[in-house]
Amino acid sequence: MAASPVAVVCIGMAGSGKTTFMQRINNYLHVNNKKPYVLNLDPAVLNVPFQANIDIRDSINYKEVMKQYNLGPNGGILTSLNLFATKIDQIIGLLEKRANPPPESSIVPPKHFLVDTPGQIEAFVWSASGSILLESLASSFPTVIAYIIDTPRTSSTSTFMSNMLYACSILYKTKLPMILVFNKTDVQDAEFAREWMTDFEKFQEALHEEENKGVFGGEGFGGSGYMGSLLNSMSLMLEEFYSHLNMVAVSSMTGEGIDDFFDAVEEKRKEFERDYKPELEKRRRERENEAASKREQDLTRVMRDMSMDAATNAPGKQSAKGDSESDEDDDDDVDPDDFPDAERDDDDEEGLKRRYKNALREQGIQVDDDDPTLKAMLAQTRRAG
Repeated sequence: MAASPVAVVCIGMAGSGKTTFMQRINNYLHVNNKKPYVLNLDPAVLNVPFQANIDIRDSINYKEVMKQYNLGPNGGILTSLNLFATKIDQIIGLLEKRANPPPESSIVPPKHFLVDTPGQIEAFVWSASGSILLESLASSFPTVIAYIIDTPRTSSTSTFMSNMLYACSILYKTKLPMILVFNKTDVQDAEFAREWMTDFEKFQEALHEEENKGVFGGEGFGGSGYMGSLLNSMSLMLEEFYSHLNMVAVSSMTGEGIDDFFDAVEEKRKEFERDYKPELEKRRRERENEAASKREQDLTRVMRDMSMDAATNAPGKQSAKGDSESDEDDDDDVDPDDFPDAERDDDDEEGLKRRYKNALREQGIQVDDDDPTLKAMLAQTRRAG
């Protein structure tokens, strides 16, 4: 059986070269006869240099959303993503059909789903819609986050550490395997970043060099050693974080390093199947158990209300003085023919079934004899008895 396609979700700050990187990996797969299936989730982009199979702009008009809801640019992006997330079941259905075409079809299933996201990272990663989209993808396909970093703008220790902290937050928010993609290596080599991630002393040397040059400002801030101490502490803290990442250096302009990127994608796909998928299934089971527990509580509440109504309306349950009569008196005074819906014995549930159906109907819920809710109520009654 063929391996399931892997979803590569490209995330990166504005100006990191994310869209150009998407164009490069899309072109690479076409050239190697591995045609991908491409999704564009950026509603505000005017033009993209690749053909998207599913494009948020086809169903959501970003400018109209801004105008209709009186929003700014970021609010418009966030609301557009929220609206698009309401169609997630249709999107996943399309992807599953594309990944599993009929046997008689000549369609070749893709090995990769490429997903482009807005440059406003927080609007995607930290929003409810972003979580829905990522969790839905990960529940159906192996999913990998490609975090695109602008290498020339990360050459100082402070900006490097800022990017690492952002990557760390995304990793633990999405709970998906991540690849750090140091882009624009045609402008600046990314070997310094590899050294800083693997050799703590190299980062310390660079940090001390910047401190001596006064990069962190004068007295009262950098001059007091505060900035250097902070970066030093964070580098120690992130040492464990680096061990869970794959780092690749690429150039979206020249195509250098793209082979290494897809090698890393394959490695992370296996890691997803081995480590992340069981955790996702565990979280899904917990959500299902919580939902089942809530349904059980709702059923219990409905049955309790029905029992209280029956007790209140039943004749002979209360004396003229308002005192409850004994069970023995109830048994003597009650005529079974007055309660045709009451359960006569263990084999006769028709009366109880009619009572439940009538109660549910009063709440606007139409059920038949095979309805799961009705069966659950009857089963709960039998357990209580």
